[in-house]
Amino acid sequence: MTTEPRIAEVQRDTKETQIRVRVNLDGTGQATLSTGIGFFDHMLDQIARHGLIDLDIDAKGDLHIDGHHTVEDVGITLGMAVAKAVGDKKGLTRYGHAYVPLDEALSRVVVDFSGRPGLEMAVDFKAGMVGAFDTQLAYEFFQGFSNHALVSLHIDNLKGHNAHHQCETIFKAFGRALRMAMTLDPRSAGVIPSTKGSL
Repeated sequence: MTTEPRIAEVQRDTKETQIRVRVNLDGTGQATLSTGIGFFDHMLDQIARHGLIDLDIDAKGDLHIDGHHTVEDVGITLGMAVAKAVGDKKGLTRYGHAYVPLDEALSRVVVDFSGRPGLEMAVDFKAGMVGAFDTQLAYEFFQGFSNHALVSLHIDNLKGHNAHHQCETIFKAFGRALRMAMTLDPRSAGVIPSTKGSL
């Protein structure tokens, strides 16, 4: 089993956004974040902290329009970086899940590094905005991530009355589920975790 840190960096530039993402999947949860949307930075910090992923994200987007392109494109670029860092998936646990509460809110996230992208998300946010973050964009972030990390991702907010709490439980549970799925299993070192022989 590899002892080399799983690190990747991706730069993605469009006419709408310029985004650089660097990840260390075997980090300690350190984050340097700059997206121009304070609450979104706070949510990305949850992924780093609870996923034990070192995360460096610098995003410049057309925030004078709204946050849509920035949030979606950060999801895309983060997905690309995670896919690159994971590599051939040999020894990967592959599946991860987490339940995370915050006061009255409770969310569940389940992820599979299947190589087949797909998002199922059931969240009834109780407010349209949290700070400068449009809660509809949570879906766009996770859609971008799942499409480019090539994961199957299920996100459910089971309870919650406060949109800040709902969103935070989702991002924390996502970080925890990633951490589990991306952990290298010493019992399957060098083995791709699929009967197909590839993912």
